[in-house]
Amino acid sequence: MGKKSSASATKNKEKRQARKLEQRRIADGMNYVTSANKLTDLASLCKELLVFRSKQIEVDMYIQRVTELEKNVLEWAINLTERNMKKLYETCAWGWNRDRKVEEMTDDSAWYLIAKEKDKLLAFSHFRFDMDFGEPVLYCYEVQVEAEGRRRGLGQRVLKVLEKLAQATRMRCVRLTALTHNPSASAFFKACGYSLDETSPPKEEAVHYEILSKATAQHETAINTKEPTETRVQMEVS
Repeated sequence: MGKKSSASATKNKEKRQARKLEQRRIADGMNYVTSANKLTDLASLCKELLVFRSKQIEVDMYIQRVTELEKNVLEWAINLTERNMKKLYETCAWGWNRDRKVEEMTDDSAWYLIAKEKDKLLAFSHFRFDMDFGEPVLYCYEVQVEAEGRRRGLGQRVLKVLEKLAQATRMRCVRLTALTHNPSASAFFKACGYSLDETSPPKEEAVHYEILSKATAQHETAINTKEPTETRVQMEVS
């Protein structure tokens, strides 16, 4: 009887300790997200990556909160997303809803990475620092590139900037949603080192999206536990 009670007490103690560690982990993650969203100069965390030069293209990038973004730049980003994604949305269960997409893209928590060549806007990413599945992550909602900017390494550089920001702000990973009926984009992300996330729906469920992620250097694997919203998707990038 005594041995049984002792074993039970030990087990209960281990459970309490595990619960405390989990609570502390979540609290730390929330602090990282809060701190990241309070930053006023994200560019200083990745300035060496914001200039992209090659034989084919000369691009400069900048980062702003959506509330600071010029109206014409935001309108361009929304229109580019519609041009690139409308047909893909219409051929899956989500359907295309411009008003809903605009609401998502103008949420106060949104950050924008803008890439341009001289005065020509070429690409952008809409991303956020957030708690997702109990983990602090940089969630990439959109990566969109104009047709003339594709296949020049620009999409890859945009992801590298996001990855550097995630690392610098102590996020667990960069996470994103990919439509399964857009195989070229999925292949692009995987070629950039993104892999199927633990939170991605099982293939047997035959859903139209998958969750991909790339862990930051301090975390070899991304740990996730919460279902993503349907609008987190981005594709025309390669």
